[in-house]
Amino acid sequence: MFKKNILKNNLRIITVPYENTEAVTVLVLVKTGSKYEEKEINGISHFLEHMLFKGTKKRPNTTLIAETLDRVGGIYNAFTSEEYTGFFAKVGSSHLSLALDWISDIFLNSKLEEKEIEKEKGVIIEEMNMYVDHPSSYVQILWRELLYKDQPAGRNILGTKETITNINREKLLKYIKSQYVASNTIVCVAGKFNENKIVEEIGKYFSKIRNTLPFEKPKVIENQKYPQCLLKERKTDQTHLCLGVRGYNLFHPYKYAQDVLSTILGGMMSSRLFIKVRERLGLAYYINTDSYSDTDVGFLVTQAGIDSNNIEKAIKIILKEYKTMTERKVGERELKKAKDYIKGKLILSLETSDSLASFYGFQEILEEKILTPKQICDEIDKVTKDDILKISRDIFRPSKLNLSLIGPFNDKNKFEKILKI
Repeated sequence: MFKKNILKNNLRIITVPYENTEAVTVLVLVKTGSKYEEKEINGISHFLEHMLFKGTKKRPNTTLIAETLDRVGGIYNAFTSEEYTGFFAKVGSSHLSLALDWISDIFLNSKLEEKEIEKEKGVIIEEMNMYVDHPSSYVQILWRELLYKDQPAGRNILGTKETITNINREKLLKYIKSQYVASNTIVCVAGKFNENKIVEEIGKYFSKIRNTLPFEKPKVIENQKYPQCLLKERKTDQTHLCLGVRGYNLFHPYKYAQDVLSTILGGMMSSRLFIKVRERLGLAYYINTDSYSDTDVGFLVTQAGIDSNNIEKAIKIILKEYKTMTERKVGERELKKAKDYIKGKLILSLETSDSLASFYGFQEILEEKILTPKQICDEIDKVTKDDILKISRDIFRPSKLNLSLIGPFNDKNKFEKILKI
C-alpha cells in the first residue's frame, strides 16, 4: 500500500502508488503550527504559509507561482493547523516533475520580501474578520480558547491583529530556519508515478533542505475542575454553540472508542442527536458531534445552530443524551451501524490521490506510525459496548464539561447553571 524511505539528511518520504488514476499528488508536511508559537508571534505559521506563494528567485511573483500549475490544470493550495503546516500540488501524472520542482521551489526558495509581507498583513486580517463574522466558524475558535486559555493550544491559528501587525521578515526567517528542516518534514507522493525513480527524484529536488533540529511545542496544561462557559454576545438570528467534553489524544487506546461514541451521538443523519434535535423537535438546521484527537489533547464536541428562544432546551437535550450514554450500554445494532459508518466513510474518502496523500501523510507527521485502512477498520471493529460505556462514564463528567456560544445573551451564569450531567 505504501513505502517509507528516510534520506541521509533525515527527510522522510512516503510513496503511495495507485494505478487506478491518471493523477498524482505531492504533499509536503511540516510538523509545526500554532501550538509551536510563542504568544508574541502567534499566527506566524499561518502567515508563513501565505508567504510561500509570493515569489522565489525562479518564479519572482505570485502570478508566476500560480501560472506554473495553472498551465497544466493543476490543483494546489496550503493549510495550517495547530500541529502541522501543509503544501500540496495535484497534477496529471505526466507533470509530476513539474509539481516537484514547483513545490520544492516555494518551500526552499521563497524570497519573503518586505513589501509582500506588509501587503499580506492586510489579507490575513481580512481572513480573521471573515471568520469572526461567521458565527458557526467563530464558535469553534472560541471552543479551543475556552478549553486551553492563554497557552498556544488555546490561541487562534490566524493570530491576532496585533501579532500579525508586528510580524516582520526577520521573525519569518528565524521561524522557517528553525522549523522547515529535514527532520521535521515529510514529502508524500500518491497516485500514478514511477516507483523506481520517485525517491531519487524527490531527493534531488529537496537536496538543499536544512538539516538541523527544530524546537518542540510546549506541553498543554489541562486543570479544569468545574464546568466552563464562554459567551460572546451578538445579535444573531440563531445561537451557535459548541458543547462537549475533554477526551483522548491520538496515542490513547480509547481514541477509536471516542470516534464511535461521537458517531452514535451526532456523527450521521440517523444519529441520536440529529434525529431528536432536528427531525423530531425541529430545533436546528445543523447539529453534529465530532471527535478530535491531537498528539497531546482530545475532545468530543457537539456543535449546533439553535433558535435563540430554544437554546436552553437544546442544551438540556444534548446533556441528557450525554448522560444516557453513562447509564446503559448501546445496543448491538446501533454499535454496528456506527462502526460500519466510520469504516464506510474511510473507504470512500480514499478514492483520490490527494486524499491518499493526506491519509498517509497526516499519520506520519503526527504519530510517526502509519496504519493501513484495513488496520484502522480492524481497530474500529474491536470497540465494544463495554468500551463505550466505560469512556462515557469517564468523559461525561461536570469537571470536563465546556460550552462556547455566540448569541443575543449577556449573562453566562444562566448557562453555567444548566451545565450538569
